[in-house]
Parts: sequence; structure tokens; C-alpha cells
Amino acid sequence: MRSKTLTRLVVRHRPGNPRQGWLVAGPFTLPVSLGRGGIKANKREGDGGTPRGTFRLKRLWWRADRQQRPATQLPSRRIGSDDGWCEDPGSRHYNRPVKVPPGSAADRLARADHLYDFIIELDHNTRPRIAGRGSAVFIHAARPQFAPTAGCVGLDLRALRRLLTRVGPRTRIMVE
Repeated sequence: MRSKTLTRLVVRHRPGNPRQGWLVAGPFTLPVSLGRGGIKANKREGDGGTPRGTFRLKRLWWRADRQQRPATQLPSRRIGSDDGWCEDPGSRHYNRPVKVPPGSAADRLARADHLYDFIIELDHNTRPRIAGRGSAVFIHAARPQFAPTAGCVGLDLRALRRLLTRVGPRTRIMVE
């Protein structure tokens, strides 16, 4: 029997620790890491905050060289060695996927660690796209001990794989 697709995920910070929190996904409550700046209502590029708001889950990016394609209803795309994300507010490609030339300092999606083996792209700051209001906000794997992210939501890799089976294009994430 196929699991029912979740329509809503809710993220809240953990009392006493604004850099960690809980993600409520249907009947499950999962620990998450949040941005080093906690949850921010007025997100700015580089502030380390996880943006407050409700966002669509746009697409899954995954490392096909490390992981099998997971079962998910999200549109998906393999991460190539030259895939990156533009975090430069002065660029016309700001907060969009880009091809990264060798030697560039841009944010590469093909990382040496396993944080980006699965990335759920969120639609934060996309309609309209405003320079400096934050870029590259994802759901991805958490660092050890749920250390803070740069503004994303981090989950245990096993929990992230399970979550992927329950989300789709109609799923919304509410960061409170």
C-alpha cells in the first residue's frame, strides 16, 4: 500500500536552542538543525537564518553517483559535478541553479561531504526574486549532532530518505 502524500510539514525551533528544532510530518516528529541565526522573519543573504514562512517543495536534487534515486513524487534532477547555486545578490542568476566552472568559489551542489546527497529545493525568495533576501534555502542532510546550517533545514539522512517518499509538489513547509 502506498503512503499518503503529506500536504504540510511544520518546523519549529526547540525551546532553549534556536539552532535546532522539530519537523512535524503527519504523525512523525523529527529532530532538525536550523540556521546558525535561528528562524528569521526578515531573512537576509549571509545572516545564517532559516526564513520564516510557508514554502513549496519545488524539486529534489540527488547525488546519483552516491545514492539510488529515491521514491518520491517530487520532480527530480541528478546533481552533476558542475552544478551550483548562485548566492551573489549582484548576479542576474541570484538564487538560481547555475553551472560552476572549475576553480570557482560558487556554492557547489556536488560536495565532498554527504550534506547535499539529497536536496529538496524550496521556493523561498523566488516569486519575486529579490536580491539580498536569501538564497539556496534547502532541506538537506544534517551535520553530526545536528550542528547549525547556513539557513537550511537539516534532517538525519535516513529520516530525509523516508520523508522523500511522503512529499510531492503539493506539499508545503511552514517554518514558524
